[in-house]
Amino acid sequence: MTHEQLMALLPFMVLATASIVIILLIAFRQGHTVIQVTGFLMMCLVIFTMWYVRDFLPQTIMPLLIVDGYGALFTGLIIFCVLVVGLFSYIYFEEREENPREYYILIFLSTLGAAILTISRHFISFFIGLELLSVSLYALIAYLRTRNNAVEAGVKYLLLAALTSAFLLFGMALIYMDAGSMDFSAIAQKLHTAEQSSPLFLVGFSLMMIAVGFKLALVPFHLWAADVYQGAPPPVASFIATVSKIGVFAVLLRFAQELHLQNNHSIMTIISVIAIFSMISGNLLALRQQNIKRLLAYSSIAHFGYLLVAFLPGNSAGVEAAAFYLIAYAITILIAFGVIILLSAKDKDAERLSLYRGLFWEKPFVAIVLAVALLSLAGIPLTAGFIGKFYVLMAGVQQQAWLPVIVLVVTSVIGLYYYLRIISTLFSDVSVAIEKEKKLHPFFYAASYTALVVLVLLLLGFGVMPATIIPGIKQFLLIGN
Repeated sequence: MTHEQLMALLPFMVLATASIVIILLIAFRQGHTVIQVTGFLMMCLVIFTMWYVRDFLPQTIMPLLIVDGYGALFTGLIIFCVLVVGLFSYIYFEEREENPREYYILIFLSTLGAAILTISRHFISFFIGLELLSVSLYALIAYLRTRNNAVEAGVKYLLLAALTSAFLLFGMALIYMDAGSMDFSAIAQKLHTAEQSSPLFLVGFSLMMIAVGFKLALVPFHLWAADVYQGAPPPVASFIATVSKIGVFAVLLRFAQELHLQNNHSIMTIISVIAIFSMISGNLLALRQQNIKRLLAYSSIAHFGYLLVAFLPGNSAGVEAAAFYLIAYAITILIAFGVIILLSAKDKDAERLSLYRGLFWEKPFVAIVLAVALLSLAGIPLTAGFIGKFYVLMAGVQQQAWLPVIVLVVTSVIGLYYYLRIISTLFSDVSVAIEKEKKLHPFFYAASYTALVVLVLLLLGFGVMPATIIPGIKQFLLIGN
């Protein structure tokens, strides 16, 4: 390995070291606060090293990894989400009965798995990253084992994830049998020399899409989403909705770009059908939900259906649209779950919609923050969600994917109903008193509120002035292309 390759891997080595540091802190019986602050600083160090090594990119570490601007962009987004989730996790777990120290080991290991996915160029690194991500999530989902439906949610995710891993491996084996290689580039060369894709490759890719569809909660592999979101602690649910899905979508997008799958009519038909049914089912299932965590779970199905519309073109415009949409979606979901965490009591989460009735009159700041996040999810102008949906639509129109584009527009109108229903609940006249408890560690509460303010400003800033981030996305994506 050359010096340049080693430097390119430095952020990922720091990320891997974070879990070891937390284990040592636990061995020396350090408290929750020390572990939290150390973990936060380690994640900041990952971002700093990613910025420091940008001049060494791109670097291909044969045969498994490629560290380029694409990987740096999505890894940076993942670490940003982990920073926010970690901050919210402190105030959530500090007042609960479970010892949260091992929680951070699992979070950082799962983050490492997601980061590996963003730089994978080989089936082996793809599978290792996905399993590292998934195995940690089993324990994270059921972490509060005495509360709610945590154990049930963890077991459901465990069983379904193990089953989909089998589909993934079988699909990889079929593609390897057809192409004679597990390297993305070698598979692309085999497809390029062949006149048309073999049935073996099509079956193999379809089996792989079952595993990817499960991780992204796409229809018809979505049945776990609502139960897991409801049973998992809110910080873990936000982690699944952002970090886990960003990593999986990033490797799917790289695989499709490398193999030029947009030129394969059969595969694009499969993706279009999944996108259409995800957009329709996700919005319809969310319509009558009275539990805000379940509602966010079903809406995430629809949003990743929207993302698949940007996936269809397979060109730079589609990748840029997908990257911007993921950034906007991640910020919005972090805000929504941050509000849930701040309002949750010691013995129960603030998940029932009735608890939010008249929240504006009790906690106006929190209500306004949540309302802005919901407006962005609905795609209302002046928010990043609107710009993201506009870019996705443009990408779909350029590809002339008219049916998915039409479904996107129609289902977005349906989505307005349940988002506006929550907003109207926030500003209704009847107020439900929020339990006022003594808050531990005021500094971390102040930091959490500050984080919400920053996230809202980013959401509105990217919505009003998208030119502040679009050039940066393009610059990252150009590194290595």
